[in-house]
Amino acid sequence: MKTSIATVSISGTFAEKLAAIATAGFDGIEIFEQDFTASDFTPAEVGRMVRDHGLEITLFQPFRDFEGLPDPHRARAFARAARKFDLMNQLGTDLVLVCSSVHPAAMGGIDRMAADFAALGDLAKSHGIRVGFEALAWGRHVNDHRDAWEVVRRADHPNVGLILDSFHTLGRKIDPDTIRRIPGDRIFFVQLADAPAIDMDLLYWSRHFRNMPGEGDLDVTGFLRAVMATGYSGPLSLEIFNDQFRAGLPRLVASDGHRSLIGVMDRVRRAEPTLPVDLPAFPAAAAVQRVEFIEFATSPEEAPALESLLAATGFARAGAHVSKPVTLWRQGGANVLVNTEGKGFTHSSFVAHGTVVSEVALMVPDAQATHARALALLAQDHTQSALPGELEIPAFRGVGGSILRLLDATETLSHIWSVDFRSDAAPAEGAGLTGIDHIGQTMAYDEMLSWALFYTSIFDAQKAPMVDVADPDGLVRSQAVQSGGLRITLNGAEARRTLAGRFVEETFGASVQHIAFATDDIFQTAAKLAEGGFPVLKIGDNYYDDVEARFGLDAALVARMRAANVLYDEEPGGQFFQLYSAPRPDGFFFEIVQRQGNYLGYGAANAAFRIAAQKRSTRAPGMPRA
Repeated sequence: MKTSIATVSISGTFAEKLAAIATAGFDGIEIFEQDFTASDFTPAEVGRMVRDHGLEITLFQPFRDFEGLPDPHRARAFARAARKFDLMNQLGTDLVLVCSSVHPAAMGGIDRMAADFAALGDLAKSHGIRVGFEALAWGRHVNDHRDAWEVVRRADHPNVGLILDSFHTLGRKIDPDTIRRIPGDRIFFVQLADAPAIDMDLLYWSRHFRNMPGEGDLDVTGFLRAVMATGYSGPLSLEIFNDQFRAGLPRLVASDGHRSLIGVMDRVRRAEPTLPVDLPAFPAAAAVQRVEFIEFATSPEEAPALESLLAATGFARAGAHVSKPVTLWRQGGANVLVNTEGKGFTHSSFVAHGTVVSEVALMVPDAQATHARALALLAQDHTQSALPGELEIPAFRGVGGSILRLLDATETLSHIWSVDFRSDAAPAEGAGLTGIDHIGQTMAYDEMLSWALFYTSIFDAQKAPMVDVADPDGLVRSQAVQSGGLRITLNGAEARRTLAGRFVEETFGASVQHIAFATDDIFQTAAKLAEGGFPVLKIGDNYYDDVEARFGLDAALVARMRAANVLYDEEPGGQFFQLYSAPRPDGFFFEIVQRQGNYLGYGAANAAFRIAAQKRSTRAPGMPRA
């Protein structure tokens, strides 16, 4: 099945849009008329440019305010159509989108509109053009695809068909299964767009908040299932109006768009296997079982400070790589690698970002299957030669420049610690940490949708609702993504003076800002951390006075929390305790958490207090590091 994207969906000049769309792997483009009109290219030149990029023009759009008009408006509409058809002949495309009229003079009446389209079909046929009718969600008389189909059905012209747009159907909460009754050969084109669930004016919502399938809350999968059930075999195209995308990097947005189309088509074929989805076979999404290790890239000069922090957190050196300057630090089920290699990807990561989390290894049911799925969803493969006897571990580039490695329980990959590492003596008891609870990743806010799409496409993962986190210097938006034993909090910074914004700026885009470790007894862990010199983040007394009253906590428990700088949150049936390290000079920090009952969150209510405490503990912006 051919994939397409409207030029209005991404930023840049027309030439830049074409390059980004072609690089992302699309088959074609919808030319949004304004993009053509604003360029200096002739129609013939535009058509040639498109073809030179290996693309085709799948649709020319939009043609507005056509049907149901009285004269002289009607005559003018047909004159405009004739000019557009001549232009399309020069461009080299044969399909135009006519969106339902919002003209104040437009008159209702299915038969009147059908007669207009029958006449337009005759004019289009003389130019070798096909006409597609789309119901705008805010159309004056037609705002439902069922009414648009009735107009097309009564027009009964081979050059007139229906165009469907998921936003216009789902935005109005129309049952997408009503599409199943439409003959597939009468559907000329299908546009897909998702959107967050926001109660606002339909036109404003559409013009500013659309996003890629899988990035929002609309049932785009259900919509596409209904479309495919009709036997439709034409292009699937993205028409995305989004302020962030139109200010973003063209190639990033285009790549996300292509990934989203592959992802939604894959969901359709797995939800309804009898549908004829034209997509190569690749493995289904699987949930991550656990985070097996986290690897830091650093230098011999900076490694001692990192290792000192690990030791203070209760980790002990447990081994070293057989051929590389990589040490293993372990506590319970948490494994942390410190890599001081002076070449390759690790060294490049350190040079670019400073001491940074460069790799995350995930235990999955089938490493090769997950790797194959990641590549099918457009992830970039990562290969690195291993010496004889060492494991070849499948890997791909994650978002933010890090590497995701994949391990499983097979005979080879399950033996990473005995094959690739030489063990030291058994580590000491530690501070009671049992594993990695979650990973906090920080990025510019306008990249958040891209990061969430990456994880939810490749893994069997779910998104939590987005929450606002108040920083004294601005707002940070946070969203959690979970796939089995992998929990990630995505924190999008808009203001550069926020703690998250400073981290992105000062590390030149390092992705992981904090790691949260799990414990079964946070107070026992806190006591052991204090003995080891853990640089605990000091929380102000005002917080504890408030939390005691807010939750009605026992005074003795609050006293223990205050003494250990432990924060608290709860949900129905569950409780959550957390404490933090003071941040490193670059803004990176550790978190220790204890979950009780069915608490599923991340202590979002405490984030503002944590950020304020972290800012009190760090140097002022612009001050040089020690």
